[in-house]
Amino acid sequence: MKGGHDLGGRQGPGPINPEPEEQEPVFHADWERRVFALTLASGMLGKWNIDESRHARERQESTAYLRNSYYENWLVGLEKLLVEKGLLQQDELGEGMVGTADAAIDKLRVPDASAIEKILRSGGPTLLVADTVPAYAIGASVQVIKSSATGHTRVPGYVQGSIGVVVAHHGCHVFPDKNALGEHVGEQLYAVRFSAIELWGSSAENADVMIDLWEPYLEPVSK
Repeated sequence: MKGGHDLGGRQGPGPINPEPEEQEPVFHADWERRVFALTLASGMLGKWNIDESRHARERQESTAYLRNSYYENWLVGLEKLLVEKGLLQQDELGEGMVGTADAAIDKLRVPDASAIEKILRSGGPTLLVADTVPAYAIGASVQVIKSSATGHTRVPGYVQGSIGVVVAHHGCHVFPDKNALGEHVGEQLYAVRFSAIELWGSSAENADVMIDLWEPYLEPVSK
């Protein structure tokens, strides 16, 4: 999906001026801490997965996404999911009050404190047993497919159409494009090496860029 979120590696926006990591606080305001906690707690109810959560943030108008701060976009995505999954009504968001509980609330997965600690420590494994064999061997030349799809994807816009070389195979992992639609399926995942010149032209440094890409993002390059 092309949108305000897909800025990585693009030319034009200009340089960034990041805070040194050792000096930057995890949260810049207390409300950010609360949005982070609300997002994690709501996700543990089991009504959506991480890719659905990401796609909910992406499904904003691009200028709104760029205007919002990081955790403002998290809040927009959370509110969208709470309404779409029937956990809140749109007017309840505006009023800050929860009305009559929806029938779906009775079916929620509500973990206790010990379960929450286990969930946070274990994370969400993505490795799956494959029912297909990898289409590409180490050393194969591949081209990233250009896509105009409107759904969620983990292939950056700046690499689409570029040619690289497969340098590692990570196994079969949950495919985010389908996972964002609630389809828990796996696809082969590769590490692909691109030259910076291939990605950004002759003015780029003579360096390599490594990107992990799922098999449906790739097509073979005939020699």
